[in-house]
Amino acid sequence: MAKKKEPTVEEKLRALYDLQLIDSRIDKIRDVRGELPLEVRDLEDDIEGLNTRIEKINTSLKELEDQISYKKNLIDESKALIKKYTEQQKNVRNNREFDSLTKETEYQELEIQLAEKNINEYKAQIELKKESIEEVQDKLKDKSEHLDHKKKELDTILKETEKEENMLLKKSDDYKKLIEERLLFSYSKIRGNVKNGLAIVPVERGAAGGSYFTIPPQVQMEIASRKKIITDEHSGRILIDEVLASEQKEKMEKLFSSF
Repeated sequence: MAKKKEPTVEEKLRALYDLQLIDSRIDKIRDVRGELPLEVRDLEDDIEGLNTRIEKINTSLKELEDQISYKKNLIDESKALIKKYTEQQKNVRNNREFDSLTKETEYQELEIQLAEKNINEYKAQIELKKESIEEVQDKLKDKSEHLDHKKKELDTILKETEKEENMLLKKSDDYKKLIEERLLFSYSKIRGNVKNGLAIVPVERGAAGGSYFTIPPQVQMEIASRKKIITDEHSGRILIDEVLASEQKEKMEKLFSSF
């Protein structure tokens, strides 16, 4: 069985630059979305927080309403006792019994006053909480409308780009399989360390693409010879010559236009 031919340095560079062009196009599509996915997520979190707040206020309102019912029952019980003590006073045998019933009546009257005071306090708290709910509901309405707008905006962008992005992601995976693991690891590491995600760049006007540092003529000749992989000493990016870059760009543009 014939041994699989080892790809040349030039073939490796072409495969790497093809992968770079695909990944850069994916980056561009995602840049179009910008901060929209994060904005949508933040708004969803805000809405969840506001709904939780409304639930807590409603729970508190229910507790206050229960307290009012409880105090009203106490008032009814106290009134019933006062009526009972008043009737009993009509049949007392001595002053001591009369005074005892009078004290019990006064105590129940104080209980009624305290319960009525509590009820008024609870009602005032309920009014404040209802106002608070209205404020939160207004915020919730605004946030929900804003979220709907952002979601529509995001959905529109996704519909326009989703098909192309999925095809590009598949192509990216396919091209990664053509590149040896060590080289792919270096590419991914460099790509993660640079802001624009460019791990492999052509030499343009005597400098690495996007850099102002001049590359010595001897190194430029080595890059153009495509005999070994050369990295930029300043940024660590892999360097290729302009001709190779132009050829691969033309090839990949045809691929992109087929999507």
